[in-house]
Amino acid sequence: MDIKAFLKRLSDNGVQFVLNEPMSRHTTFKIGGNAEVFVSIYSTEELIFVIKSANEYGVPYFILGAGSNLLVSDNGIEGAVIKLCGEDIKTDGDEITCLASVKLSKVCVSALENSLTGLEFAYGIPGSVGGAVFMNAGAYGGEMSQVVKSAECVDNFGNIKTVSAEDMKFGYRTSVFKNSSFVITQVTFKLNKGETNEIKSKMSDLLNRRKEKQPLEYPSAGSTFKRPEGYFAGTLIEKNNLKGVSCGGAQVSSKHAGFVINTGNATAKDVKNLIKKIQDTVYENDGVHLETEVIFVGREEKL
Repeated sequence: MDIKAFLKRLSDNGVQFVLNEPMSRHTTFKIGGNAEVFVSIYSTEELIFVIKSANEYGVPYFILGAGSNLLVSDNGIEGAVIKLCGEDIKTDGDEITCLASVKLSKVCVSALENSLTGLEFAYGIPGSVGGAVFMNAGAYGGEMSQVVKSAECVDNFGNIKTVSAEDMKFGYRTSVFKNSSFVITQVTFKLNKGETNEIKSKMSDLLNRRKEKQPLEYPSAGSTFKRPEGYFAGTLIEKNNLKGVSCGGAQVSSKHAGFVINTGNATAKDVKNLIKKIQDTVYENDGVHLETEVIFVGREEKL
């Protein structure tokens, strides 16, 4: 890895970056060590240039969305963290096309303003559009697979491709993007015409339910675990008297056992230790393995 040559290439071409950027500033968990290089990208052309440069100089890179489903190591991230920026949203009939960097909630509001229904379930999910498609994010009976038409992507060689929904291999909290080098840059949603008041009412109802049941007052990465087949993760955790249990600054929420929260000074190690405690306890008592929904990134650390 020739990081100096990589940085010179970025600097010579006007690409914005900073060194040793705390990732705690860029995740909803408010946890994480420093990114060796934190690059801000404002166009597809710039993204292609940075990816090709990273490949040329052997610099590993990680694509960052809204940081809402991540736990970054206390030891930080080696190489480059590439942050996609931009807020462009366009509506054409019953379709909405937007940059992957746009917050999902902002697209939901745009759909409401254009009397388009189908995205109400996503209102309140604290992620970017790209991250939501990557994870096939969902809530309250809806998920991205139901509303996505296509996505524009850049592969590891800097080629631009369009992937249709049929080729995205959507599954529960997964898609083709999880096991490929594709970076989602733009997404098109296919929605339906609806009644503005009905759409607004449903969005408000789901947001209120989210506020009532989830610990939104604390930093977290959302639901910590995937839903195990035939069970609910939160129910299993509560059944095993783990509600409110802590490891350092990480705690199983007393409001919703499916959430591990940062009570103020949690480290990634605290969170990992607590997750392991939950998994071991539930498996020992119920024979169910809880798989994490949260994605772990960064340099490895010993538990």
